Amino acid sequence: MTTDSNDHHGRPGDPCAMVIFGASGDLTKRKLIPALYNLAKDNLLAKEFAVIGFARNEMSTEEFRAKLSGDIREFATTAVDEDLWRWFCERIYYVSGEFGDRTAFERLKERIEAVGRDHGTRGNCFYYLATAPAFFAPIVQQLGAAGLVNEENGWRRVIIEKPFGRDYDTALKLNREIREVLKEKQIYRIDHYLGKETVQNIMVFRFSNGIFEPIWNRRYIDHVQITVAETVGVETRGGYYETAGTLRDMVPNHIFQLISLTAMEPPISFDADVVRDEQAKILKAIPPMTPEEVLTRTVRGQYGEGVNGTQRMAAYRQESDVSPVSRTETYVAMKLFIDNWRWADVPFYVRTGKRMPKRATEISIQFKRAPFLLFRKTSVGELTPNRLVLHLQPDEGISLSFGAKIPGPTVRIGGVRMNFQYKDYFGSTPSTGYERLLYDCMLGDATLFQRSDMVETAWSVVAPIQDVWEALPPRKFPNYPAGSWGPEEADEMLARDNRRWSPAE
Repeated sequence: MTTDSNDHHGRPGDPCAMVIFGASGDLTKRKLIPALYNLAKDNLLAKEFAVIGFARNEMSTEEFRAKLSGDIREFATTAVDEDLWRWFCERIYYVSGEFGDRTAFERLKERIEAVGRDHGTRGNCFYYLATAPAFFAPIVQQLGAAGLVNEENGWRRVIIEKPFGRDYDTALKLNREIREVLKEKQIYRIDHYLGKETVQNIMVFRFSNGIFEPIWNRRYIDHVQITVAETVGVETRGGYYETAGTLRDMVPNHIFQLISLTAMEPPISFDADVVRDEQAKILKAIPPMTPEEVLTRTVRGQYGEGVNGTQRMAAYRQESDVSPVSRTETYVAMKLFIDNWRWADVPFYVRTGKRMPKRATEISIQFKRAPFLLFRKTSVGELTPNRLVLHLQPDEGISLSFGAKIPGPTVRIGGVRMNFQYKDYFGSTPSTGYERLLYDCMLGDATLFQRSDMVETAWSVVAPIQDVWEALPPRKFPNYPAGSWGPEEADEMLARDNRRWSPAE
């Protein structure tokens, strides 16, 4: 993310070609193509641009264009401008082949060169790996063998989807394998959560407002809560989820990115590595738990049958491609600490799960209570602590709760909530969440992408939890009904600290 004197945002991205591996999959039609279309609509896509789809399915360029022409009408976030789509469609190409077939990559190389001649992409190219994680390293190795990541005549970058590894060892191995081919500056490890407007606004909110930064520390903040709740179950992803689970799927990437942005020290500039240096310091300051701490400071859950109104919701073990005796967690809660001067002894409570009562992603900052002395001889029973909530989805905004006197002859305090929503102040811009990330990659701005040390540090924090959970089977699965806020053990974890979960707003 860049600002002011070095702000390149607002101009079109660099001339380039985008190669999508796994182009016949859901991510391409639901997110990537609609995101590129939105960039074109906002004049943020270079006129010298082209898309090359690469997948195993046998298909011609004409068939691929026809397929995407149907998909865009279903998944576009705004009405489709036929002239603009026609312009865009003329820049779409397709190459079929196996990810391990060197001759297929030679055909891809020929297509990239032809696109460069026809559309003036100037040798610039970025590759999006929208494939199963098992193909990440083989694809990068094939790109290297075919000479497709050399930067003699233009820049070359690779966007790698999550999950980046299954644990610390596999993340380390994957980093090593891709860095044998690519320089770190060419690697863009994507987390689509960071494409959301409010996530990007965390730094702006913290560091541009003089009333908040001075109190953003252990002296004034009692604790922080991060909630990432989904109403959906695993749907058609049962096979994937059985091998992943919520801990792997959400914590080392989404959750830790939110923690690092919330807790980081002010960077000296918005340069990508300067910002990521500060994020990495936060992740390195989270001490990994001992086995005993894992038992008392983490909770795992799996949803059982539930009811949403009149609709019955199946248990996780009843979902397609899920084992009837599955030990895979669909809910995780944990209590973390950051051992540095700003955050010492301030707990960060995290919860994320599927089949929750509502869809909500938010960061709740609860401040310490004011002294009660002044109100001892009044009708006020207790003082409610102030709470600042950063709402990330579905309604992006910020709210602040505080107390005010209720009109009348006696001293009574009522809760007041000030609420800011992006759509009310700045209008609504429908998006997929990928626009900013694709655009930044075209500009070479890696601020919102994870660096290798961040990935490895995040997995090192999660590793002890994985070890204990794999060694000890869960006592009771399923342990929360679909449509609830998770297992009772998560409430008990906070109750032991005389706290409770803030209601998701």
